[in-house]
Amino acid sequence: MSLPRIMVAPNGARRGKADHPALPVTIPEIVACARECHAAGAGGIHAHVRDAEGRHVLDAGLYAELIAELARAVPEMAVQITTEAVGRYSPAEQRALVARLRPAAVSVALREITAEPDARLTRAFFHDCAAAGTEVQHILYAPEEVDRLAALLADGTVPAERLQVLHVLGRYATGQISQPSDLDAPLARQRAAGLAADWAVCAFGPAETECLLAAMRRGGKARIGFENNLLNMDGHPAASNAERVAELVRLAEAGL
Repeated sequence: MSLPRIMVAPNGARRGKADHPALPVTIPEIVACARECHAAGAGGIHAHVRDAEGRHVLDAGLYAELIAELARAVPEMAVQITTEAVGRYSPAEQRALVARLRPAAVSVALREITAEPDARLTRAFFHDCAAAGTEVQHILYAPEEVDRLAALLADGTVPAERLQVLHVLGRYATGQISQPSDLDAPLARQRAAGLAADWAVCAFGPAETECLLAAMRRGGKARIGFENNLLNMDGHPAASNAERVAELVRLAEAGL
């Protein structure tokens, strides 16, 4: 499975209804959002599940339920789960989720999964994913993490086949918002390392649309949605995740 040209990230691990009333939290809400976003042009969904209190959880049962509901509602849509730790989950818990669920696709932050002190376990995790047919998208938060990934590829920890990457521009932290120029450094490192990756970008803050368009012009793909930004390109709040997807599709098709 290659990455879809546009993947929606509708909720993430941190935001809730207080941030935007249309942010999906429950499984029915996420499924309804996915259906709308697929109709607007998203080929995939980056999915987080929440517990009864709305907290981000790495719960295989909830993920299995969500995946099944999405398969019924939008069978053409690719589904990627997350192992995001949010300071709560260990590498062992992240690995256990994937081992139990065996999803078609998962995003894994390189800095989180390699916090495991036993490098043999990290290597086994990546190779088990490859053997199971689970596509791993490596989340890179800084240009130097491109070099770290290249080293893990070189020593065989990470299989080189079907390499997928997400470059993260900006952060949730106040003032750490993204700009299109933030893409220059990680792409330069990627070229220098000779990484043949299926790569995408997500971008925090009001310049999200401009950053994603810049990535698409440079041969990359886009992850868009309320996980990273609540505003349309004109600075006004988006009514929904589907509206964010529709804006990106319209501008990309116009060649902007």
